[in-house]
Amino acid sequence: MISSVREQFNAAFSQEKYQELLQSIQKDFDFLPAFRIAETPFFISDRLKSQLLEACEELISFLKRPDFKQLTQRALDLNTEVPNEDSHSQFLAIDFGICEEDGVLLPKLIEVQGFPTVFNFQYNLFQKLRSVYPFLENFTPYLNGYEEKNYLELLKRTILGKYKPEEVVLLEIEPENQNTKIDFYYCRRDLGIPVCCITEIEKEGKKLFYRDSKGNKIQIRRIYNRVIFDELNSRPDLKMNFSFLDDLDVEWAGHPNWYTRVSKFILPYLNSPYFIDTTLMSELKEVPQDLENYVLKSLFSFSGAGVIFNVKPSDIENLKYPDQFILQKKVNYAPVIQAPNGGVKVEVRIFALWPEEDESPTLLGNLARLSRGEMIGVKYNKDKDWVGASIGLFQK
Repeated sequence: MISSVREQFNAAFSQEKYQELLQSIQKDFDFLPAFRIAETPFFISDRLKSQLLEACEELISFLKRPDFKQLTQRALDLNTEVPNEDSHSQFLAIDFGICEEDGVLLPKLIEVQGFPTVFNFQYNLFQKLRSVYPFLENFTPYLNGYEEKNYLELLKRTILGKYKPEEVVLLEIEPENQNTKIDFYYCRRDLGIPVCCITEIEKEGKKLFYRDSKGNKIQIRRIYNRVIFDELNSRPDLKMNFSFLDDLDVEWAGHPNWYTRVSKFILPYLNSPYFIDTTLMSELKEVPQDLENYVLKSLFSFSGAGVIFNVKPSDIENLKYPDQFILQKKVNYAPVIQAPNGGVKVEVRIFALWPEEDESPTLLGNLARLSRGEMIGVKYNKDKDWVGASIGLFQK
């Protein structure tokens, strides 16, 4: 996006430096992420930055509508409703494809989630990139004047609330088997909170407990929730001592209902040049003649699951639950990153934190996902280079 900086980075790049980056990550926990880490950051121009911020503010205005909960109640009715919901999501992950439309580059909203993302991994990834490439001191992945110190302070305030780190747990399904476990490791190190599997939690009355490394039973006051119900529902083998449907004496950093409310469900309600033509399948009046220009997506699946990229009429005819799918117009991802061996497409996730007491969310940082294929995501294109997980950088 910034040609002079791209040329500078490509000239400085070497396989030795890329291996140095990977080794720097691996040595922290004697572990290298299961997903591929890209060779390069994404250098974001001031114009694209302004567009991304404008699109995010339009989305946030929609999320702050007085009737937002009423509007999205149907999403909970279709999925699972957990008791004791709070007033708003503490987390936003807002995904934009960098696309070409009528010959002009434009960010297009692909998806939005009221759910955490890899906040701690991105924090550490930028530090390591900057160590390998010192000229990146002139760049930042942060927004709204934030830097590393106050980024971490806001993250702590959002996740910990008023509690001590040992009273808060990162809760996940078999965290050691998750692709994002590198983020859990950094979260435990940076914030001091334990990482717990849902099967390790004990319940007494309305209270939840976990055991620390010495076997002491500690009450959980607040849950940093990383559990996705789509995965939970597919694991009837898990033996849990509590249910998410219980009335529990616990606070949520990321109440489970927000993953459902702030999801692909709201995309049909959004209208601006940054948003894509999207229709809830249960409200589709007629099947488009040019189905090849659309993507069929499951509302509440995650990490690309349930996506039909090349839609056929039979796919629509065979839908058992049309109110759980959307039909979305395809967009043209532009190969905006110039790698040594060709162009690379990119998706940028802007993320925000929204502590309970704050009136509005704070747009804070980002991640980038680089791809050379149809599907964008770190689990795709593993046989290619200059693709995978990365970070977007803005000039200071």
